[in-house]
Amino acid sequence: MTHTAQPSRPLRVLAAMSGGVDSAVAAARAAEAGHDVTGVHLALSANPQSFRTGARGCCTIEDSRDARRAADVIGIPFYVWDLADRFREDVVEDFIAEYEAGRTPNPCLRCNEKIKFAALLDKALALGFDAVCTGHYAQVVLNDDGTRELHRASDMAKDQSYVLGVLDEKQLAHAMFPLGDTVTTKDEIRAEAERRGLAVAKKPDSHDICFIADGDTQGFLAGRLGKAEGDIVDESGTKLGTHEGAYGFTIGQRKGLRIGTPAADGKPRYVLDISPVNNTVTVGPAVSLDVTALTAVKPRWCGVAPTGPGTYTAQLRAHGGETEVTAELVDGSLEVSFTEPVRGVAPGQAIVLYDGTRVVGSATIASTVRATPSAV
Repeated sequence: MTHTAQPSRPLRVLAAMSGGVDSAVAAARAAEAGHDVTGVHLALSANPQSFRTGARGCCTIEDSRDARRAADVIGIPFYVWDLADRFREDVVEDFIAEYEAGRTPNPCLRCNEKIKFAALLDKALALGFDAVCTGHYAQVVLNDDGTRELHRASDMAKDQSYVLGVLDEKQLAHAMFPLGDTVTTKDEIRAEAERRGLAVAKKPDSHDICFIADGDTQGFLAGRLGKAEGDIVDESGTKLGTHEGAYGFTIGQRKGLRIGTPAADGKPRYVLDISPVNNTVTVGPAVSLDVTALTAVKPRWCGVAPTGPGTYTAQLRAHGGETEVTAELVDGSLEVSFTEPVRGVAPGQAIVLYDGTRVVGSATIASTVRATPSAV
């Protein structure tokens, strides 16, 4: 038997407040539930002006001020913690290195793993806090035997369990998601914020990558890695054009290829492979993107690791749907086979496994098996 985890006593809670409406309402709900709540905003850049400005980010000076005002209204203490060095090393540098290696990382997932539920949680526990509270839409469920599970949010439209799939059982024991078990629309969350007198009620949601100020990922990477001209080729190895850096492409990309000649069949071409070794980008038809199996590394389990082969559903991107798979842990790597071929699967992405609404765990995709093997 399971039920949504409800503390039997008031807890000392550290509420991570990004300056947005979700984290503000989450902190307010935690305080209203009787917990001893302290708000904290994470300063993730040594130069906050370099992060997004206005409503599109979550790491700006304006955001820290919005978070402070929300804490004042809620009536809780508030601090700003400087985690810029840790964020740069564990998230930004990792992001750059992954693209340089021809992979497609998810920096939000890495931030949850390394910053919010590692660096932040470690510091919180050292200071005597019992839990870290965030505005994520997901649920922590408590079993009768005392173990905890991570489940999807009640409202699938807002579910964010994918980017939390890196949390282990110890981290779940100290995680609080006050928004996860309520079926409310974002408009209702905003209305609740307004009723509570929170000025962030009408603040637009943040989007894209917080540490890329103008949203130009390719420009950001070019500035860090430099331009490196290479060839764009088809599956037979015929040169079709050139590029200024293989890191500027992702598997499944269709737009921005700048190939002068059309395909023989007149159909669009997609990025099939990125080779940092010879700085080559391979393109081809959509059918060549079909993936039937993959190998993923660095698995992290939201509880006890599964044994033997099992049937699950898998999610391959933050806003993607589910697909049925069989998966088994073999020599420390996760071997996954898809019931039906899927497209747009890139090394570096996270695969998150689910058993119903329960998050089983996640791993980083290392390689894929194509239904139609490339000629190169």
